[in-house]
Amino acid sequence: MANSIIEVAIVGGGAAGIAAGRRLSEAGIQCLVVEARPRLGGRAWTVDRAGFPIDLGCGWLHSADRNPWREIAQAERRSIDKTPPPWMRPSLEIGFPRSEQQDFGQALGRFFAQLDSRGENEPDAPAATLLEPDCRWNNLINAVSTYISGIELDRQSVEDFYRYDDSGINWRVIEGYGSTIAAYGADLPVMLDCAVQRIDHRAKRLRIEAAKGAIEVDQAIVTIPSALLAEEKILFTPALPEKIEAASGLPLGLADKLFLALEGAEEFETDTRLFGRIDRAGTGAYHFRPFGRPQIEVYFGGRLASALEAGGEGAFFDFAVAELTNLLGTAFARRISPIQIHRWGADPFSRGSYSFALPGRADCRQALAEPVDDRLFFAGEACSSGDFSTAHGAFLTGVAAADRVIAVRSASHQYGLADN
Repeated sequence: MANSIIEVAIVGGGAAGIAAGRRLSEAGIQCLVVEARPRLGGRAWTVDRAGFPIDLGCGWLHSADRNPWREIAQAERRSIDKTPPPWMRPSLEIGFPRSEQQDFGQALGRFFAQLDSRGENEPDAPAATLLEPDCRWNNLINAVSTYISGIELDRQSVEDFYRYDDSGINWRVIEGYGSTIAAYGADLPVMLDCAVQRIDHRAKRLRIEAAKGAIEVDQAIVTIPSALLAEEKILFTPALPEKIEAASGLPLGLADKLFLALEGAEEFETDTRLFGRIDRAGTGAYHFRPFGRPQIEVYFGGRLASALEAGGEGAFFDFAVAELTNLLGTAFARRISPIQIHRWGADPFSRGSYSFALPGRADCRQALAEPVDDRLFFAGEACSSGDFSTAHGAFLTGVAAADRVIAVRSASHQYGLADN
């Protein structure tokens, strides 16, 4: 791996790594993005299937009114769909009468009111402690948690959940969120299919050991998912136990999406939703006709997604068929067929979908983001204190890490000039 002009290595080519690379390149700093996958984008991934682009990873421009990817998508001449998301509209009444939906909505509202009313100095606890005892809707609220956070409420820090900052504006990129992110990195110097194995920071220059060779650089920005840091998929020499500890407090929740082709789709209104069950946490959420397409986008999260992953890709389709035919009749099975799913928990370069903080570990985000010796910098959605689990949170931390690198290099150059 040639390294004569590389000043900064960026480990990981997802949203954070791409954002960092763009900022460094615009500042005239020679950088290289080193990515283990054969593509850019990380957990943002658009594929073309059945005549349409589909997002197997992140798909929603959360906080779209302040999300930098929205402006980037528009600059790339992509189309922004501002249709209100299914979770902000009534669900189909099949198996879920409107009166019960209203009752559930009120219970969900009380849960979030409890979250919003907690004080800054209250001790942390599992978010499940905010549920009303014996409330009929607790299982469905837990299901919603798996779609939001990829995990049930008993494992989630209430303090971390409280810190999440969302404007409530959610839009989509018709041509694909993942392709938007990947295109933003298209002009960067990138080494694909090149997993980093070790970062040696004993000498003045860092030594990055990777699948295609080693490079020496002044600084590195590490943007791989927190789960991989916790598993020590990259070894640091000397070791960085405080980073491993912080990452261990920020495991990745699991949210997988199955796309189904739907015959006779015009029977259903565009962008409507149907819960598979309303009496348990382990259920799918079925988004009918996203963008008006003849498809169903199915969300599975938490322990259910983990159990289905263990059964292979076919297990997701079988589960969806069982839930849908229970609601819509056995003949409905003939109208659907699988398009694609990606098992993010089984993916060796992610090990999950997006981070959550364990109870008592909300401050791990700040600890993970702290640089080491002004040479090792960290970024990614898990490093964001308020925009975690989002591609824009990853973007903002990538830019912040790049700005710190730029500041360190500028100060170093000024000091060097003063010596002369």
